[in-house]
Amino acid sequence: MATDVFHRTAYAEQMAQQLLQPSPLHMNVRSGVLLSGIRRVGKTTFLRQDLVPALEARGALVVYVDLWADRSKSPATLVLDAVRATLQQMQTPGSGLLQRFKGLNLGAVGLTLGFQIEHLGTPGGATLAQAFFELVAKARVDVVLIVDEVQQALGTEDGTSLLHALKAARDAVNAQPGTPGHFLFLGTGSHKSLITDMATRHSQPFTGALTTAYEPLGQDFVQWQLQRIASAPGVVLPSAATAWAGFEALGHRPEEMLKALVQLQSAQAPADQAFPIICATLASAAADVELRAIEEFGELGQAVFDFIAQGSETGVSGLFGEEAMASYAARTGGKVPTSQVQKLAEKMISANLIARPGHGIYTVADPFVRKVWLERRKLLQR
Repeated sequence: MATDVFHRTAYAEQMAQQLLQPSPLHMNVRSGVLLSGIRRVGKTTFLRQDLVPALEARGALVVYVDLWADRSKSPATLVLDAVRATLQQMQTPGSGLLQRFKGLNLGAVGLTLGFQIEHLGTPGGATLAQAFFELVAKARVDVVLIVDEVQQALGTEDGTSLLHALKAARDAVNAQPGTPGHFLFLGTGSHKSLITDMATRHSQPFTGALTTAYEPLGQDFVQWQLQRIASAPGVVLPSAATAWAGFEALGHRPEEMLKALVQLQSAQAPADQAFPIICATLASAAADVELRAIEEFGELGQAVFDFIAQGSETGVSGLFGEEAMASYAARTGGKVPTSQVQKLAEKMISANLIARPGHGIYTVADPFVRKVWLERRKLLQR
């Protein structure tokens, strides 16, 4: 049966296994897992359509929260609302969520909690640590909290308090001898530097959490997409190899891939000639937003970005070294103070244009934008 969703079952099963049944070498997942990946590459779809079902199939109770779902609400409010909704279902006799845990024999009566759900997280009410501790103790299940775009919780007092409350919940449950279940925290984000900082800066509550990169969609997705639309009458399709090369040029973005296939239907040239041109045009247009943001940092900002882009995709050091400072001076036509470069770098990190994966190491946050930048640089040199 045809489906509008490409499922990544193997990837989801692997991640669910690592979270719920870690090997002795991977017990650090219980300190928290931070998953980073650039925007619009299918992270949220994967979480909702594949990872959550895979975790639930292994008996876990999953609470999913998207901090971009409602920008009018604070991250703490969104998380508390999601937790309260889950607890309410666990308390409600005969609820669909309770039916999943038939072995607990709670379907007829519901889970009895020693606190008022509506007062959770309020002054005088139960804390998240108390709530999750009691939930794990009484339901005897692993609880997985997935917070999508978790970096939204950074930078505000409310968000920082939320993260500390979640750390307290993790410690309360996982440090309990003989605990019948664990509390697993999975945060995902599109801001690589902020995600890295969450796991490496000692001031952050989830220091020591495992950081990992989201695996972008591969050739099996491209093949699925081609097969899915091949049945339409008169449809024009590129070869598998050309389609894959186009998908790579588009930064592994599924929406852009579909847009390219739609445009191909009205192209005059043969599919394998037209499709690469369409993909290159769409890739350039998609990158323009980011590239315009770089231009706003002026000539020096562009010089700094260019130095980083010309380095390795995994990162470059020496951003404030003699060679780099000389290149900035040559481009701007005057001596540049190191402090000015440092301030610009911090601003570009905040804008998610560059990332700092390690001490003194800088990289372009989006490899797709780096690729377009370097291609345009070559054209200008010619």
